[in-house]
Amino acid sequence: MRETELLIPAGSLDVLKTAVIYGADAVYIGGEAFGLRAKAHNFSGAEMKEGIAFAHERGVKVYVTANILAHNEDLPGVEAYFEELKEIGPDALIISDPGVFAIARRVLPDMEIHISTQANNTNYGTYLFWHQLGARRVVSARELSLAEIRQIREHIPEDMEIESFIHGAMCISYSGRCLLSNFFTGRDANQGACTHPCRWKYSIVEETRPGEYMPVYENERGTYIFNSKDLCMIEHVPEMIQAGIDSFKIEGRMKTALYVATVARTYRRAIDDYKKDPALYEANLPWYKEEIGKCTYREFTTGFYFGKPTEDAQIYNSNTYVKNYVYLGTVEETDGQGRCLIEQKNKFSTGEIIEVMKPDGRNLLSRVLSICTEDGQEQESAPHPKQLLWIRLEDGVDISPYDILRKKEV
Repeated sequence: MRETELLIPAGSLDVLKTAVIYGADAVYIGGEAFGLRAKAHNFSGAEMKEGIAFAHERGVKVYVTANILAHNEDLPGVEAYFEELKEIGPDALIISDPGVFAIARRVLPDMEIHISTQANNTNYGTYLFWHQLGARRVVSARELSLAEIRQIREHIPEDMEIESFIHGAMCISYSGRCLLSNFFTGRDANQGACTHPCRWKYSIVEETRPGEYMPVYENERGTYIFNSKDLCMIEHVPEMIQAGIDSFKIEGRMKTALYVATVARTYRRAIDDYKKDPALYEANLPWYKEEIGKCTYREFTTGFYFGKPTEDAQIYNSNTYVKNYVYLGTVEETDGQGRCLIEQKNKFSTGEIIEVMKPDGRNLLSRVLSICTEDGQEQESAPHPKQLLWIRLEDGVDISPYDILRKKEV
């Protein structure tokens, strides 16, 4: 059985630390340019150094995305950026553009390079092409079935790695190469600035009747004709491993620490349980399904892994997420007297029952006894995001730094 890497996204330094603590084998991040998530917080050079040091101290790798489809004016900046990465020292670069790849090979000849899904990697010939040029890993296109991935594994060298998505948002366009955002708003998805027009509601206008909007119905359920469900393969970890996939990738560099912790912890346990004993994985399947349902999502699908998706892979009547839990904050420190310090993310009040989510898989219910500001002022509720607060929970609750506080959505 091949080694299986769990690869988790991080859009900020705090989320990177959460991913590491909650079970990532590797984390992928973006710098302030040349990645495909321009609206994510992303990392300055100093933050990259701190994040890589934090991860490496705990045996976790960090990959940096440089996966835009570059234009002429981008290339000098790419070269300068790669010169900076020499000193910063990530474990690999994720690249899709052949021109950017060539610059990376010249400027960073010893750097491991992974070929992004953005490069549309759909056959073993493509894998062999990139391997001959020096790539270590190729990320499979989302349009591949598990049967096709098994065929790729049979035709490529043993030391070449396959990375495939196992969880997260699906794109309406071919492996992310979409022109809708650029056409409607001038913000190019292939340059990292997608406005997600696939989630918008559409109508038809007949040419001779301008201003008369007629709804689009694929059936009676609604008009969100491009809105895909989210990929979730938590029930199919064995098939993913058996297909010869080396790295299980979670989508979501714009997600919260709560989302990242939830998916990382759940898939970590599922992978480890299966590797230890397939019967243990089967026995714990209800727990995985329950836990993965606690993160925000748009209903779940298995994507293309078992054949082409049907109309059931789309959501026609809504573009909103299912949200079962609210993120309150991550514990930054404790005072040894039953209190913990958090940067508050969403409103909660004294007397409420909340949940302490721990990296080891435990979820501890407790009541909020008091909320205090940094200067000791007590308050009944926490209505202001990003406020630093000391929270006292009921006596005896095991609470530590990096624990996440959340509450069930009413």
